[in-house]
Amino acid sequence: MNRHEKVFIDRRDAGFEVGKLLEKKYKDRNALILGIPRGGVEVAYEVANVLNGELSVVVTKKLPHPFHEELAVGAIAEDGSVYLTDLGKSLEEDVIEEIIRKQTSEVKSRIQRFRKGKPLPEIFNRIVIIVDDGIATGSTIIPAIKLCKARNPDKVIVAAPVSGKRDLEDITAIADELIVAVRPADFYAVGQVYRDFHNLSDQQVNSLLEDFESRIGGTVASRGL
Repeated sequence: MNRHEKVFIDRRDAGFEVGKLLEKKYKDRNALILGIPRGGVEVAYEVANVLNGELSVVVTKKLPHPFHEELAVGAIAEDGSVYLTDLGKSLEEDVIEEIIRKQTSEVKSRIQRFRKGKPLPEIFNRIVIIVDDGIATGSTIIPAIKLCKARNPDKVIVAAPVSGKRDLEDITAIADELIVAVRPADFYAVGQVYRDFHNLSDQQVNSLLEDFESRIGGTVASRGL
């Protein structure tokens, strides 16, 4: 793959392609597709369309380094599940606790914004597919897997349009399946395989969720989205 080649038109196009990879095994099986906001929700929207599944949002938040905010030391999910990188594990316990405390408030805010404060749909004994717009380090996905696994699903699958070929061991160790459409040999950023990789607003994410709900006659709302 050429370093500058763009494989997907946008996240919707990428989601359709990921959905096709999952279709044979998981279409019409009442799969729960959980998008990680913001970009993962747009991909998940198309995956849910292809699979005729249920769409919702699972909230995770990166834990920033106390002195270098662009550097993640782990992530936290909405149930308090935490994943720490080696760098995160090297920090003092009280420092990590303070970082988690600050990010927990943002997690709660996102639950309110994207699910109107409602709980996740039922996960027990279901096929759950966690979707993001790409996997750079996997730090935001791992606590989401832990959250789902704690609720005894039938299976937890992680699906994304793109990832590198390395740094996936922590995901494959706990997920039942990992589906990635493209793994560039020269992977350097998630956005490299998109022609359009603009940031999404909260309003755009909510519009996708509302559109999906309206097209299936309110079924998603009745399940708890």
